[in-house]
Amino acid sequence: DLKLGKKVNEGKTKEVYELPDMPGCVLMQSKDQITAGNAARKDRMEGKAAISNTTTSCVFQLLQEAGIKTAFVRKQSDTAFIAAHCEMIPIEWVCRRIATGSFLKRNPGVKEGYKFYPPKIEMFYKDDANNDPQWSEEQIIEAKFCFAGLTIGQTEVDIMARSTQAIFEILEKAWQPQNCTLVDLKIEFGVNVLTKEIVLADVIDNDSWRLWPSGDRSQQKDKQSYRDLKEVTPEALQMVKRNFEWVAERVELLLKTKSQGRVVVLMGSPSDLTHCEKIKKACATFGIPCELRVTSAHKGPDETLRIKAEYEGDGIPTVFVAVAGRSNGLGPVMSGNTAYPVVNCPPLSADWGTQDVWSSLRLPSGLSCPTTLSPEGAAQFAAQIFGLNNHLVWARLRSNLLNTWISLKQADKKLRECTL
Repeated sequence: DLKLGKKVNEGKTKEVYELPDMPGCVLMQSKDQITAGNAARKDRMEGKAAISNTTTSCVFQLLQEAGIKTAFVRKQSDTAFIAAHCEMIPIEWVCRRIATGSFLKRNPGVKEGYKFYPPKIEMFYKDDANNDPQWSEEQIIEAKFCFAGLTIGQTEVDIMARSTQAIFEILEKAWQPQNCTLVDLKIEFGVNVLTKEIVLADVIDNDSWRLWPSGDRSQQKDKQSYRDLKEVTPEALQMVKRNFEWVAERVELLLKTKSQGRVVVLMGSPSDLTHCEKIKKACATFGIPCELRVTSAHKGPDETLRIKAEYEGDGIPTVFVAVAGRSNGLGPVMSGNTAYPVVNCPPLSADWGTQDVWSSLRLPSGLSCPTTLSPEGAAQFAAQIFGLNNHLVWARLRSNLLNTWISLKQADKKLRECTL
């Protein structure tokens, strides 16, 4: 029911329209078209628009919920989604874990299957007439691009490079539970015309990556199966479509996880509630359920152990956080009686904080419960444990690292500009 404005842009596989009733937003409309070799090969594939839109919407939702800044707003229909209006930066950013495809042609002597640690970043200038030539960071900077009032300099190039790696790693981790290897990924960035910040834009669909189930290239499910066709027949095109449908069906699973987990905060006194609520709030940012309980290992050890057994008995992976001031017996008692992880997070008093913390740090032999004084740090410790088996929690941790780095990078740029 959206009122469409003028067509802003049209590419090989999509059209972009203004939305008069939603200032600052556009409609991204996919086409039933598949291309290869800068449209040297082009065919209509019935249903591709819906498949691509489903794939892009799920991928962007995953990244957005993790904390990656994207242009995605919401899925609007089977074949279109709403996005923030961006002025696109004409650079394709490619991140590779495994050497294959064009990389082998440009780097003779490297065998297919060579793995990059960390993943390799490459940039290509969008120029169909010249087959999208590879560019260096220096070329991008010297081009002196300016979009939506933002000049693309060293800081912006660094942000896009670091973001590309983080986005690849998040998607790589998300595909692993389905025993599917993300080989490489191609993305683009734009400058949001309203916020003037760089965001992940365009689309990420089955044209954007290589996916190898079980790490086996012969089972590839991405657009490479179309590129490899010697002749495009109706039967061959149906095979390609089945590959795209396979991806679209499984991409929705990227938004889910079979792994559960929770944090149980045990406080020695209700006076510690404010401290504990900070832990609970921080857990929520990672999507981790958190429960608060009151128990004293000194005054009611039998009740403390009963509460412990309650959470051990239902099979849900649990991290206990012990919040006890003065003499902290809560953390050590828990650690000595459970195989679950325990972390101390004592609230420090102004008068006795230095002395009190020793009861959390100085433990009897055979116990292991680390101590962090920050409520947010205790939540992050739990998230890092759950993130080993939960790609959604891991994605939020990875995104946090990226966003912290970007904020420091931007602060440094702002300070230098003020100084100069």
